[in-house]
Amino acid sequence: MSLGRANIRMLGKLAVVACGMFAFGYALVPLYKAICEVTGINILALGERNIPGAKVKLPANTQVDMSRTITVEFDANARGPWSFQPAMRSVKVHPGELTTVMYEFQNTQNRRMSAQAIPSYAPTQASTHFNKLECFCFNQYTLDPGEKKNWPVAFVIDPKLSKDVHTITLSYTFFEVGSKTPAAPVNPATADAAAHVSPRVGT
Repeated sequence: MSLGRANIRMLGKLAVVACGMFAFGYALVPLYKAICEVTGINILALGERNIPGAKVKLPANTQVDMSRTITVEFDANARGPWSFQPAMRSVKVHPGELTTVMYEFQNTQNRRMSAQAIPSYAPTQASTHFNKLECFCFNQYTLDPGEKKNWPVAFVIDPKLSKDVHTITLSYTFFEVGSKTPAAPVNPATADAAAHVSPRVGT
């Protein structure tokens, strides 16, 4: 076999290998996503669910613990001359269940304003298990005089939350951007307990 013919044959083999690698790489991503979606072993497999006022992505392999029910209470603190409140005061959910609630806001002033919300949780241990997928507290908002807004909060409570927790209070403090940022609200029961342990010393 001549050297030229051998080189041509080798070149043909390399071309076939290169085409095969390209085809494999091109098909790898959709193939991987399909496998993950079927098995539910990777967060890349995301199921989209439409909710009022927002589009939220939820891991397809989220497990709902139907044996437990947790009461989530909603609170709103308006640090300024505006109206801010939850559309409902409480809801009962199962850990792992996607839940959406709405908060209502109105700028009652005769000027434009920019504001943002600060969340807090009671008991405090719930904060690491309260997963918000969509929340108005992620952004600042500018509202015209008299303008009304309805904002969603979409959340999932981690099933790993202690079984001793039966009620969670989600509280928001809404403050105007540019003013002094208020501290997150404190649970009254926690504050009373702290006052008894460490009495406040006057300045």
